[in-house]
Amino acid sequence: MKYNCAQVVSLAPDYIGFIFYRQSPRYWEGKLPDIPKHMGRVGVFVNADITTILETLTQYGLTAIQLHGDETPQFCRELRQEILQKHTEKIEIWKVFGITSTFNCSEVLPYEEVVDKYLFDTKGDHRGGNGVAFNWSVLKAYPSQKPFIISGGIGPEHLGRIHKINRSKLPLHAVDVNSRFEDEPGRKNTAILKKFIDDL
Repeated sequence: MKYNCAQVVSLAPDYIGFIFYRQSPRYWEGKLPDIPKHMGRVGVFVNADITTILETLTQYGLTAIQLHGDETPQFCRELRQEILQKHTEKIEIWKVFGITSTFNCSEVLPYEEVVDKYLFDTKGDHRGGNGVAFNWSVLKAYPSQKPFIISGGIGPEHLGRIHKINRSKLPLHAVDVNSRFEDEPGRKNTAILKKFIDDL
């Protein structure tokens, strides 16, 4: 697989993500391209142990940890403590929630004190990259002031709805795009992605 990560970096997104989950077709290994310091480097993990996360964090200079598995609040608390002991720079922890039609937003509340942001993705057959958007209306019941990221099948046609959320009181922090902007898993269509970023 040929990633075009350097081309994506040239578009200057706020964050760029790397998937450290071997079952993913977008699994990353090897050296990172040059990434400006102001750009967030997010590592995506699925039920990885704390030692693995910490080693990967150090190896790749990650600035945020995205937990896409079944990690409990206690796990997040222990991970935060380990990070604080070993790193002086700020490393954020993001907890992912898979959204279905029956999702209850109060499920985020046990994580309030142990993570920095939430990420809402469509619950599907795979841990991300399902290419289907969830019903964003469930966010109307969001009970927190903690910033969140939306993900899951987002494409150019969602721009209007994203702008609507931005005009609301919901603390939308970022939009995570993936499969809808790919020519193949891991290889982004930078022309379409650039236009989307410009129009956000």
